[in-house]
Amino acid sequence: MARIPSTQALRALESFARMGTVWQAAEELNLTRSAVCHQLRLLERDLDFALVTRVGTHIELTPQGQSYAADIRQALQAIAGSAVRNAERGVAGKLTVSCAPGFAASWLCNKLGRFNAAFPDVELTIVTPKRLGEVTSPEVDLFISYGFGTHPEMEVEHLQDVVSTPLCSPALANRLGAMTDPADALRGRLLHLADHEDWQAWVQLAGMDPTIGASGVIFSDMHLVYAAAQAGQGIVMGDVVLSEDALNEGRLVRLFELTVRSPRSYFLVAPPQRLATPAAAAFRGWLLEERRKAQANGGVPGGRIG
Repeated sequence: MARIPSTQALRALESFARMGTVWQAAEELNLTRSAVCHQLRLLERDLDFALVTRVGTHIELTPQGQSYAADIRQALQAIAGSAVRNAERGVAGKLTVSCAPGFAASWLCNKLGRFNAAFPDVELTIVTPKRLGEVTSPEVDLFISYGFGTHPEMEVEHLQDVVSTPLCSPALANRLGAMTDPADALRGRLLHLADHEDWQAWVQLAGMDPTIGASGVIFSDMHLVYAAAQAGQGIVMGDVVLSEDALNEGRLVRLFELTVRSPRSYFLVAPPQRLATPAAAAFRGWLLEERRKAQANGGVPGGRIG
């Protein structure tokens, strides 16, 4: 039997192939960039073929590296799946999860059937916080919070960055006509959630005066702003991950490739003692695996119109 490379080296390769850069892989694995590069060199030595090649100032996977990384991803998924299937046996109890409304409605609620199928004896309750970013309710075991992830004395794990781009209904896109320049988005009514921040950031990134992104209608609730967008009332600066189903089902279309990243993200937050319970540990493992599979399978959903 051929020698099996180290698991750490294989995880470094899989993460680099999925994330696309050494620094992102290092961040995900909680390693330094030099450590990730070292693991890739060790793996090349063990395999006796080139996994990466240097292009300018960065490295990319060779065709052999891409093929091998795809095989490794499948193998790691099989290992993780086996662990979940065995861990779920006998897991029971009550679990209350507080989740930011947008993440709950647009992503979590669409996946809960898989958690219930895997852990049928866990009595799960999903609640939304009274204020965004709340992580202190004593009645809650786990929090999926939107913010900066600064919660001292709590266990915090990054779940999802918020990356936004202009989205609208197919009917409105047809009425507005082809959009070849970011300035074309200003032909439509701009729809905002809470403030003008996201639109102004995108407009500035596109090289325009950010003040022109301060027009349009402001909504206080994510469900309202997306409902207005799907009804053809304007263009929303939409989260490409939370809009995945709407994009794939054709209820919304993407107008440009240009995206803007919010300084805030979604985090899994928990008191250490709560995370140690079997039900909480099962939900955490399931949630992180769902996010990992989503990231591995797709990146940004939806096609560009215009």
